[in-house]
Amino acid sequence: MNGSGCGVGPQAEYVRRHHKHEMAENQCSSILIKHIKSPLHLVWSLVRRFDQPQKYKPFISRCVVHGNLEIGSLREVDVKSGLPATTSTERLELLDDDEHILSMRIIGGDHRLKNYSSIISLHPEIIDGRPGTMVIESFVVDVAEGNTKDETCYFVKALINCNLKSLSDVSERLAVQGRTESIDRI
Repeated sequence: MNGSGCGVGPQAEYVRRHHKHEMAENQCSSILIKHIKSPLHLVWSLVRRFDQPQKYKPFISRCVVHGNLEIGSLREVDVKSGLPATTSTERLELLDDDEHILSMRIIGGDHRLKNYSSIISLHPEIIDGRPGTMVIESFVVDVAEGNTKDETCYFVKALINCNLKSLSDVSERLAVQGRTESIDRI
């Protein structure tokens, strides 16, 4: 798995401990890191909502979860127009409220992300003397037919970067508004 600034320090340890993917020859993978000027509990309250990814993921228009929100839960996601996709069926693989880790796998839908799985972990840090959050997201996905590994990886990284930018914007806006409670209560 190729990294994005994960060489040394706590980032490297977090990646080693939490971001393990089995990768086949026809797949690509990467790691992205975002530093958010908002406390971990506030960022986590957005990320952990497997049933409401549209709270911060700008390309999702609707999400329906089948059954209780637990490991193995499935969600049907509608994707906004403008992307080469319309729907996605996704399974919750891991939701760890103690370690702040969420993992999901795409298992169906109308899109080009075959055998996609991702892990997102959140870690407290101090940014400009205030509580902040380091978000690490890693993924593995099949190389899309007709594309190279680099092209597929570039596309997925662009999507994740948009999601992480939106997560940062939403959680920092909530923090500035003085919202210190979890988004679940809002």
